[in-house]
Amino acid sequence: MPGDALSQDPAELRRRIDTTRAHPARVYDVFLGGKDNYPVDRAAAAAALAANPRGYLDVRHNRDFLRRAVHTLTGEEGIHQYLDIGTGLPTQENVHQIAQRIAPDSRVVYVDNDPVVLAHARALLTSGPRGRTDYIDADLHDPARILEAAARTLDLGQPVALVLVAVLHFVEDERAYPIVRELIGALPSGSRLVLSHLTEDLNPENVRAVQRTYTERGFTFVLRTKAEVERFLTGNGLEVDEPGVVPAHHWRPDGAAPAPEPAEAGYLDTLDDIEKVRYCDINDVTDADINVYAVTGRKP
Repeated sequence: MPGDALSQDPAELRRRIDTTRAHPARVYDVFLGGKDNYPVDRAAAAAALAANPRGYLDVRHNRDFLRRAVHTLTGEEGIHQYLDIGTGLPTQENVHQIAQRIAPDSRVVYVDNDPVVLAHARALLTSGPRGRTDYIDADLHDPARILEAAARTLDLGQPVALVLVAVLHFVEDERAYPIVRELIGALPSGSRLVLSHLTEDLNPENVRAVQRTYTERGFTFVLRTKAEVERFLTGNGLEVDEPGVVPAHHWRPDGAAPAPEPAEAGYLDTLDDIEKVRYCDINDVTDADINVYAVTGRKP
């Protein structure tokens, strides 16, 4: 059943939307070829792309890691419950679509704090008849509220996959580690963590240039090392799954990354660089393109 957040008055939602400042969920939407964003978000995405012209590969491979992780955990590990925090705007292959295609009884709770995401959240609630989905309008900084609301849909006595994909680099150290500790602490044995995170370990010049474009726009943007990313798991007693903390495109690749949309001859010449991203093939990725670590782990 949809959460109470979906009953909010549309006028109140419009008042909450700040179109003068970029928001991470909407910038991410730009890179995924979405339309639910504003000029300020497109400007932020364009600045990041100018700083790192192949930076769209970080976003797209991050998303493809999520696809592979959900497919693996649902199909091979029997995980049928997901708590996806920092969901972002609805796009193709949302978590519940992947999980319920494999296990129709899967339950998925999405969490985000952007009113634009909330306005489109009904698209995240198109559950199959045997499964359930819900959306919580909440901030990652309030894990107690998230857990309380998630318990309406998820059975927290059974294993849950906590999904923190491309969200923790927007949280400072003094908050990030305690938040993750509280969330994992509430989940039972057999639960999983699905995590991805930007880093400057791999291609520092590129990602630092992108970091500057975001911090200039008021974003918190923390680049963490491999050891600091791994700490989210080992510091909470989780067993790190193979292949460990690796660049996103190296986490159990399956050769099934989505192909780009075909474009008519000459059409791409009419687009600006950020509009061309949706037509770019991500299968030509190299190690010099990726600045995202990906990892999953298990709570004993």
